Amino acid sequence: MPFFPPPSSLSLSGASSRAPSRSPRAVVTILSIGLLTLPFATACKGGGSSGGSGGSGGGDIKIGVPVPLSGDSASAGQDILAAAKVAADEVNKAGGVNGKKIQIVEADDACSAQQGAQAAQKLLNSKVVAVAGGYCSSAAVPAVPIFGRRNVPFVIDAATNPVLTETGKGKVFRTCGRDDKQGLFAAKFMTGELKAKRIAVLHDNTTYAKGLADAAADSVKQEGGGAQVVYNDALQPGQSDYTPVLTKIASTKPDVLYFTGYFAEAGLLAKQRKQLGLKFALMGGDATTDKTVVKTAGSAAEGYMATTAPLAKDLPTASAFVTAYKTKTGADPGPFSVYEYDAVKVIAKAIGDAKSTKGEDITKALHAIKGYQGITGPVSFDDKGDRDGLLYITVAVKNGDFAGYKKLDDAGTTWVDVKSA
Repeated sequence: MPFFPPPSSLSLSGASSRAPSRSPRAVVTILSIGLLTLPFATACKGGGSSGGSGGSGGGDIKIGVPVPLSGDSASAGQDILAAAKVAADEVNKAGGVNGKKIQIVEADDACSAQQGAQAAQKLLNSKVVAVAGGYCSSAAVPAVPIFGRRNVPFVIDAATNPVLTETGKGKVFRTCGRDDKQGLFAAKFMTGELKAKRIAVLHDNTTYAKGLADAAADSVKQEGGGAQVVYNDALQPGQSDYTPVLTKIASTKPDVLYFTGYFAEAGLLAKQRKQLGLKFALMGGDATTDKTVVKTAGSAAEGYMATTAPLAKDLPTASAFVTAYKTKTGADPGPFSVYEYDAVKVIAKAIGDAKSTKGEDITKALHAIKGYQGITGPVSFDDKGDRDGLLYITVAVKNGDFAGYKKLDDAGTTWVDVKSA
């Protein structure tokens, strides 16, 4: 096993993962979800008509926020919803949009395909004119065609599976990144900065986690340099004991384990890895940067690494938002709060630019946005609706909290320290 020099302030060891591609298994999943949404097609009156009428009369302009408000990911959903309300409050205090106030309408998608479809229909019934949200790809995928049939633009803040924008027909946008780009970044970090040669990849079979796992594994192979994926399999989410999984992974003698699932399981993996005395490095994807990881793992979380877009604390431009969020909720903002804030803000800008609440007009205005100065950096969208130029970084748990760790320099060749705001 190669030596991985840890940073002086962290107890780290480990490495690996990268890249694009969608497996046949993922396609089958997507097709199955598509069939699930068919009953909702008939529920959408005037299927090809323009999106919700909220704001077209004398009332507020309604923006929908589909997020998990129940289940294991409820804390992430509440965080995103709070950020949406902070953004709406700011817009309204500044006079609103076209003389009208923004109203946030939430719907619980529970991170499931069935409830994701139901949440989408609920928001359409509430006459939303646009949507900002989407935490789990498994819930967002079936929502896309439901919103699309009514021409309601969907600006996603957290769901990263590539299929969302690939099949969104130009009506789906992202303020966050994509799994293929994050997978490539993870592979570069593990094989480059961590110098890993033997890489284990673990997911939970959800749309997001499987997609990121495939992207990371494929990217490791593409990076070359002698690195190999020695394990790539799934755990069953919602369990309390993952020691059998960790023991099986340990038998492959990995230098690093990259877990692409969610924070509830990540905390248990970190805790039980330490209990077993396993020495391989542990890192996760961007759904594992929630503080629940530290609460669950305790001191075993020290040195835990994750790939992610910059967090609020890593963004100097987000300081005012952090203050407003704390004032509103009494808590620190979570990992995707800043991306939801920007999602609501770009929708408000698009409605203002279009001087219309018709879905087609809002969508056209969103495509026209170039270099909008969001708190997460300049926001522009490519033809598919994906965000241009979003950077990824790594974070690591230090003294009981996630802190910026490493990123690539502007040339994309050298790993440098992340300086938090």
